[in-house]
Amino acid sequence: LNYIKLLKNDVFAFKIGYEFFFNFGLDGYKIVKKENIKIFLDLKLNDIPNTVKQGIEAIAKLEPFFTTIHISGGDEMQKKAIAASYKTKILGVSILTSIDSNQSKKYFYNSNVKKIVSDYAKNAYYNKIDGIVCSPLEIELVRKVTQKNFIIVTPGIRPENYKSDNDDQKRFVTPKQAINSGANFVVIGRPITKSKYPLKTVQEINNSII
Repeated sequence: LNYIKLLKNDVFAFKIGYEFFFNFGLDGYKIVKKENIKIFLDLKLNDIPNTVKQGIEAIAKLEPFFTTIHISGGDEMQKKAIAASYKTKILGVSILTSIDSNQSKKYFYNSNVKKIVSDYAKNAYYNKIDGIVCSPLEIELVRKVTQKNFIIVTPGIRPENYKSDNDDQKRFVTPKQAINSGANFVVIGRPITKSKYPLKTVQEINNSII
């Protein structure tokens, strides 16, 4: 709540993920929602189509601006999610930004991360998913296989000169680089939440992409 009160005039939305939702649940979500902010409810659903459909129906009642499903769940799952989404925009998660080419080869049997993301983006767009979550390194590639109305949200964003000894993001760029490449929204967590001066950090980020 302190972060929200401090930053809500300078950011587009606040992302709520597993950590928050599993600790504070619906009660915590509703407290946050009362602050009259946009919420990105990042729960990355991935299951059989009907289960995901019912999950999205429940999520839609909470009225987040964005929520997420894994594109790898398949065509039918994506279509069911969109059909149940009401006003919430559905973003398809492609390849997590913590996955590098070695991990991609091990778990997707293909070390070409860009090819996987490109295929995922084409399929998600064809299935009328609202947008994609992808590494900033794949933004331009996604734009080539989709249209301007397809939303690109990019995590793996690190402000210039940001340093951390405990960072699991393998594929990242600066906010300015991401926006210039065609991203609609950038997701920035630790550089802000771990900053001694979060508002100043946010304002510096905003100024860097003007």
